[in-house]
Amino acid sequence: MSTAELNTKLVDSYLGFLKHLNPVGKLDLIGKLTQSVKSDLQSNENEFEESFGAWDENDDAEKLIDEIRGSHQIDLAKPFNLPITTIIDLLTKHFTAKYSAEGVSRLPVLALYAAYECLVQETKRFENKRLLTLESHTSADARSGRIGDIDVVDENGRAFEAVEVKHGIPISAQLVRDAFEKFKTTQVKRYYLLSTANISESEKESIDAEIDRIKNIHGCHVIVNGLTNSLAYYLRMIYDTALFIECYVNLVELDAALKYEHKKQWNTIISSM
Repeated sequence: MSTAELNTKLVDSYLGFLKHLNPVGKLDLIGKLTQSVKSDLQSNENEFEESFGAWDENDDAEKLIDEIRGSHQIDLAKPFNLPITTIIDLLTKHFTAKYSAEGVSRLPVLALYAAYECLVQETKRFENKRLLTLESHTSADARSGRIGDIDVVDENGRAFEAVEVKHGIPISAQLVRDAFEKFKTTQVKRYYLLSTANISESEKESIDAEIDRIKNIHGCHVIVNGLTNSLAYYLRMIYDTALFIECYVNLVELDAALKYEHKKQWNTIISSM
């Protein structure tokens, strides 16, 4: 039996065993085989090229694995009866974990949106108000016609409240001015500018001055704050924080901007509680 025939027979035999693996197991195996090939290439690249031809598809293989993983629905943990401080700690870890793929800036937006899903159902302020569906992560505000990442409208469809979320960018006076440009032609009552990096300490006075200026010429109350501080405040207003967790996890599971690693990280964080 030739070497090629033996290899083919071995591959067929292995496939017979592997067909019983679940999709996640198969994906992990693909990843490990890809790493094995990389290791072989690095240790004996010239010999490998002479025998089989150069391997130029490493990046494509990894992208394919990510795409397959991203399309695979995984069940995410939904813990309940958690103290608010614990929930904030879990969310912070989810926002700040190290990821290789883009999309992490979507996570704090989803967390705020989950809070609003609860608040519009429970608080009198949002009686007869409607929370608009989330736009895609890549939709530009000017193109979509929205004034924030999260928008609430009144019974007539007019802007009532909006939230703009920044990830890793401290709030500055310029960001406040940029926000005003988005909503100045509307009659929005409140506009929140929230950041995971909090407020720039060196610009507090100029930020306050800009907020006062907008209030005087427009009437909108601009509120700037650290994102987790606002989340903690919202969670204290929600009757059952388990509903917030359920809303957040559902959004994470379904959001197209997030990759497999963003979703899997949530389960990793929960399992290490």
